[in-house]
Amino acid sequence: MVTLFNERAEILCDDLTSKEGMVVDMEERFCSVTLDIIGKAVFNYDFGSVTNESPIIKAVYRVLREAEHRSSSFIPYWNLPYADQWMGGQVEFRTDMTMLDDILAKLINKAVSTRSELTVEELEERDNAEDPSLLRFLVDMRGEDVSSTVLRDDLMTMLIAGHETTAAMLTWTLFELAQGEPGMFQEIQNEVRTVLKDKDRPDYDDVVAMKKLRYALIEGLRLYPEPPVLIRRARTEDTLPQGSSIMKDGIKVLRGTDIFVSTWNLHRSPELWENPYTFDPTRWERSFKNPNVKGWAGYDPDKVSGLYPSENAADFAFLPFGGGARKCVGDQFAMLEAAVTFSVIIKNFDFEFEGSPEDVGMQTGATIHTMNGLKMRPARVKKDDPLPSTGGWWEKQHLKRGLSSSGRPYQSKEEVEHQNLPERHRPDDPGITMN
Repeated sequence: MVTLFNERAEILCDDLTSKEGMVVDMEERFCSVTLDIIGKAVFNYDFGSVTNESPIIKAVYRVLREAEHRSSSFIPYWNLPYADQWMGGQVEFRTDMTMLDDILAKLINKAVSTRSELTVEELEERDNAEDPSLLRFLVDMRGEDVSSTVLRDDLMTMLIAGHETTAAMLTWTLFELAQGEPGMFQEIQNEVRTVLKDKDRPDYDDVVAMKKLRYALIEGLRLYPEPPVLIRRARTEDTLPQGSSIMKDGIKVLRGTDIFVSTWNLHRSPELWENPYTFDPTRWERSFKNPNVKGWAGYDPDKVSGLYPSENAADFAFLPFGGGARKCVGDQFAMLEAAVTFSVIIKNFDFEFEGSPEDVGMQTGATIHTMNGLKMRPARVKKDDPLPSTGGWWEKQHLKRGLSSSGRPYQSKEEVEHQNLPERHRPDDPGITMN
C-alpha cells in the first residue's frame, strides 16, 4: 500500500509543479488524490481525478451534507410523496446517488465476471499482483453473496468515507500549519527532509520515524474530527461514569437510547485538553489529567502505540476513529496514507495563503470541510536549500511549561542543569532559565 500512496502523491506533486505560483485549491487536490488512492486500493480502478476533474468529489460532498441533515432532522422529509421529484435537494441527492450507484455496480460486475472462489486462507496466500484490491478479495471469497446489498453498501461507505475523511485531515492540517507560527511548520518540514534525505519516497519505517509529522496530522484530526458527531444506540441498559457532571451516581442510559457523541465538543473541551482551541502537535508528548473529571484517567503518552495516539491513550477523550466494536476499520490505512502523502508534499513544497486564513471558512456535511476551498500558492523547494532554523520551537513548547525538552517531568536537579546546556549540534536549543 505504501507504494500506491507514494505513486499517487508523486502524481499530485507533478500537478502542483505545473501550477507553481498559481492559486490552487488544496482541499480539492487532497480530495482528488485520496479518491484515486481509494479507487485503486478498494476497486483496482483509476479514477484519475488528480489529472482530470472528477464529478464524484462534488457528488460526495452533497451526499454527506444530506446525510448530516437527515441525521439531525426530526421530520423524515425525504419520505414525503415524490420528494425526490419536486424537492430541489432531494432531486439532487437522487441524481448523485444514482451516479455513485452506477459506478459501483460497474466495478462490482466487472470483478464478478472474473470471479474465482477460494477460502480465506487461500486468498491470503495468493499472489495477485495484477489486482490486489479489497473488492477482488471479497468477490473471490467463498460463500460471499456478491449480489447482496450489504456488500454494495459496505463498498459505498468505503468509496465515500474512505477518501473524504482523509482529505479533510490533510486539508485542515495544512491550514493550521500555514497559519501558525513559522517555527512549527519548519520543525515538521525539517523532520521530513532530515528523515528522507535524498529519498523521494518514504517507506513504513520512515513514517514511524516522522513522529512530529504524525502528531501534526492527529492534532488536525483533534481540532477537526471527521465526523464531528458519532451516533450510537444502546443495545443494553448501562450507567455511564459521572465525569464532570453533578450526577454522582452516574448517568443511566436505557436500552434503545440513541446517543449523539459530539467529538467536536469532546476534542475541544477545556476540561480534557490544555489550550483546547490551539493547534499544538507537541501536546501529544505531554501527559494531561483533570481530577475534576471523575473516573477519567487522562491522557498518557506512554500508552501511545502504533501510528497515532488512540482513544485508549486518552481514555476516550479523543475519538479520531471512534472506539469499541464499531471503530473505523480503516484507521491504520488512513494514517499511513495521510502521513505518506503529506510528507511527500511538504518535502517538496512551501505554501502561502491566497488571501487570508479567514477567507477559508468552514462548513459541515457529515464531515468538516472548508466553505470556500483552501486557496494557496505552492512554491517548489530546491533540494540544495539548507534547512531553516526553527529557533527550537518544538522543545520550547515543553520547556516553557517547566518540563524537559521531551515533554516529560524532570527526574532530578542534575537533569535540569544538563538540559540548560545548549548542545553543539543543535545551536538553536533554547535551554531554560535556572533559578
